[in-house]
Amino acid sequence: MLVHEIINNGHEEDIAVVDEGRQITYSELKQGIKKYRNRLYELGIRQGDRVGIFSRNSAEFIYTYFATTSLGAISVPINFQLSTRETAYILQDAGVEHLLTYEPLTFKEKIVTQHDIATFGDKISPDAPELPADFGENNPCVIIYTSGTTGNPKGAVLSHKNLVHNTRQCKVFKCHRDCKSICVLPMYHCFGWTCTVLNTFYRGAELHVMRLFKPKEMVDMVREQKITDIIIVPSIFKLVTALAKPEDFKTVRFFMSGGTTLPDKVVDEFKSKFGRPIAEGYGLSEASPCVFLTTHGEERQGSCGKKLDGEEIRLVDENGIDVAQGEVGEVLVRGGQVMLGYWKNPQATAETIDKNGWLHTGDVGKVDADGYYYIVNRIKEMIISMGENIYPREVEEVIYKFDGIKDAAVIGVDDKLRGQVGACFYEVQDGAKVDKSELKKFLQKNLALYKVPREFKQIPEMPRTSTGKISKRKILEDYLAAKGL
Repeated sequence: MLVHEIINNGHEEDIAVVDEGRQITYSELKQGIKKYRNRLYELGIRQGDRVGIFSRNSAEFIYTYFATTSLGAISVPINFQLSTRETAYILQDAGVEHLLTYEPLTFKEKIVTQHDIATFGDKISPDAPELPADFGENNPCVIIYTSGTTGNPKGAVLSHKNLVHNTRQCKVFKCHRDCKSICVLPMYHCFGWTCTVLNTFYRGAELHVMRLFKPKEMVDMVREQKITDIIIVPSIFKLVTALAKPEDFKTVRFFMSGGTTLPDKVVDEFKSKFGRPIAEGYGLSEASPCVFLTTHGEERQGSCGKKLDGEEIRLVDENGIDVAQGEVGEVLVRGGQVMLGYWKNPQATAETIDKNGWLHTGDVGKVDADGYYYIVNRIKEMIISMGENIYPREVEEVIYKFDGIKDAAVIGVDDKLRGQVGACFYEVQDGAKVDKSELKKFLQKNLALYKVPREFKQIPEMPRTSTGKISKRKILEDYLAAKGL
């Protein structure tokens, strides 16, 4: 099965999408996709070409994505919170020539032809031909850009097989034709796209679109539309727990959290108020993204679930030796959902997927006697804030461009609302002065706002390891000590 064929599982007369009052049946969804498909083909889009999507959640986002992949082309969904600089890099790296967007973007020079995503399908175009018979599930479907530890983001190339396989693995949610899912997470996010959008369509169910997350509007939508399935990140659970009443969620049968570890406090408060458990999952874009999921009705607090059908899991120590049950080790996964590789980056691909096909996640976990997995640490320095990944090295490279900065280190610190936020520690050059507010403004111009550190602190000298590397562990220890933690 190819990704765009997933919608064939829905009954023609059933509602597929509800978007700002519009009720779109599965039949009408297919018609919308066809209009966008024909228009893209008329523009010259062919197999293997990349089409950018820079848009908030909408029916038109879905039309564009499926239309692109139905032509054998490759979708490139872009985080709409990124700065112009970051967006331009992705467009140029992926070789995108056409970008569908909800608002025009301004670049220093023309690097892409832009189209209004809302009206793109209004123009009637001749029917595009069907895909050639030799186009198969192993062909690329989408490039998901993930922030890189060495500065520039890398594009994880996922095939049709990867996404369909992972969608099928979501059967543990027990979603069915009568379910109503709410799409709160952004559609450019692999977690939201696979677990909410693709899974809902694959089961022939009904998808309710939130264009932009607002806590009260989400609660109102769940209550008024009788939503049954909610898949969100921990920070959103925290917000809606404080805002919603038990009767607001009375129609919901399944609550799922992903993106980062779910704090026990959030679970306890939720269960105390609503009397319901929260299922957890774990994954990464390179795995389409799900690696572990919890079966509906088998929730175990603190665990991100069990391994999925058709995948193999190893937990290994620093020498690549499998650890015993209950001991911690890096999570390795092999299976149909593992990406093809990084776009035009064979070195990074080889560093992430070994010669035996094992994807090295960089995350440390353990498994109990019942087969439940627990993520306990991260090898990488990645910060997860409101479900968004922030890589310190990328932020640091921008900081270094600010006049007067000698050295910089960004570390993740706990935050009650966001889970984590970045804290910037910097050393200035001899005789220089750095204004914190100006540094923050500089970063806001060059980074997505969620990547900008929330704290800034000048320190006299960077602590270093014996090999001369900046010791972020010592910085964090000093930071926590100063706060009495």
